[in-house]
Amino acid sequence: MTDSGTIAATRGDTAGGPALAGSPGADAPATADGATSPAGAATEPTLLAIGLASREVGVSVRSLRYYEEIGLLTPSGRTSGGNRLYGPDDLARVRRIRELQQLLGFNLDEVRDILGHEDRLARVRQDWAVASTEDRVRLLDEARGVYLNLRDQVERKIKSLVSFRDELDARVARNDRLRETLPG
Repeated sequence: MTDSGTIAATRGDTAGGPALAGSPGADAPATADGATSPAGAATEPTLLAIGLASREVGVSVRSLRYYEEIGLLTPSGRTSGGNRLYGPDDLARVRRIRELQQLLGFNLDEVRDILGHEDRLARVRQDWAVASTEDRVRLLDEARGVYLNLRDQVERKIKSLVSFRDELDARVARNDRLRETLPG
């Protein structure tokens, strides 16, 4: 371990999801401070210990462990002592989890489902590169189905939010009517 608490290592699997073109960590490895090496540089991604990773993405260590426990996140590696290590793709995945939770209002079960769809789409993109024309037709059909499923999930969330907003509007209107009945 270095003074900054980082360890340089490589990931042996893609359990946290493959790096996609344009996604964080896809073009160049990141360092502990988030800087990237020039394209083509022969450096390995820097992996962060769980405490540094949690601070980097603004979640608790407990949250990172819980995300792993429920299958949302797989650390890029482990130290010889078994401590979790997180790479740029892992940090991007945690940011995506938080975005889906906080910005879009999905619960963790919904997040797991959405990430599963996004992971499948990433595999379709990988398969596309080596697929025959016939296989590409199948991959396009599969991707279309996944996109429609995701759209349905978003539509259900929108309907739920609209219903909640309408309920609040009705309560405000009732409040205003009661206010008008009071003197002065």
